[in-house]
Amino acid sequence: MRRLLVTGGAGFIGSNFVHYLVEQTDVHVTVLDKMTYAASREALAGLPPERVELVVGDICDAALVDELVGGLSGEGDALVHYAAESHNDNSLNDPSPFVQTNIVGTFTLLEAVRRHGVRMHHVSTDEVYGDLELDDPERFTEATAYAPSSPYSASKAGADHLVRAWVRSFGVAATLSNCSNNYGPWQHVEKFIPRQITNLLSGGRVKLYGSGQNVRDWIHADDHSSAVWTILEKGRIGQTYLIGADGEKSNLEVVRLILEAMGHAPDDFDHVNDRPGHDLRYAIDSTKLRTELGWRPAYGSFEEGLERTIEWYRTHQDWWAPKKAAVEAAYAAQGQ
Repeated sequence: MRRLLVTGGAGFIGSNFVHYLVEQTDVHVTVLDKMTYAASREALAGLPPERVELVVGDICDAALVDELVGGLSGEGDALVHYAAESHNDNSLNDPSPFVQTNIVGTFTLLEAVRRHGVRMHHVSTDEVYGDLELDDPERFTEATAYAPSSPYSASKAGADHLVRAWVRSFGVAATLSNCSNNYGPWQHVEKFIPRQITNLLSGGRVKLYGSGQNVRDWIHADDHSSAVWTILEKGRIGQTYLIGADGEKSNLEVVRLILEAMGHAPDDFDHVNDRPGHDLRYAIDSTKLRTELGWRPAYGSFEEGLERTIEWYRTHQDWWAPKKAAVEAAYAAQGQ
């Protein structure tokens, strides 16, 4: 049986990928996760133990990483690197964990796959490219210059550069992907879409940063998972692939879609302080992934995926409710 080591596999995007692997493939998955506040054992509960193993540990722990990567020796085995500190607001409050996990952790993984000759896929973000003007006809491509604007995006940009350097300098067999904003099950309630959904489910009000004109390119986590698997199976070593589902929506549009889907008036929200350095617009051109590797998103529209996401949070209140009060208190302290 093929074996995959998935870092950050108990987090939001990583756990969705593990579920995809169990449902769509026959690989064995070892999850390496530090189990910070953003990770969840519940996200992996119920998966077959003969297929999924959880190792609690830090990707900066060189000895542990070397042991786990050293166990990936068969053809088709690979390391898939999702682990990251990823919340922009947290990076503005304290950048240190972002540098440590996203840069030092990626370095530690690269050294291990270099020693053991293991295939690696590195998962990154479109935020490394900075932002676009609202009326810019262009979208991010694999050739777009990096221009990160927050400690989070800068640390991910640094990690991307390390991967490319290890490919070129040491012959590491790695691919990279930069994905647009994800939404779906198991996303922490501090994030934009689950925060609004859970505000309404708990009797509160939706909160909108500033004017709400900031645009994000949304993709359901299931579609991100299928794209990463496609790159693992068909991607060319050393190449970068942008992952997107043509889901550009302003924050105001997203808020109104959530309100409509949950039976509220379209203007039933509160404006709150904008985030410092808030990027204006992200937009992904995934032509290379679609034409070279034949990938297509399964969700036909953002609205379809949003409806299913709302229903998931409606039926999993026991998971998110214990986290909610602390998250809202932290936002309130920042006027958000």
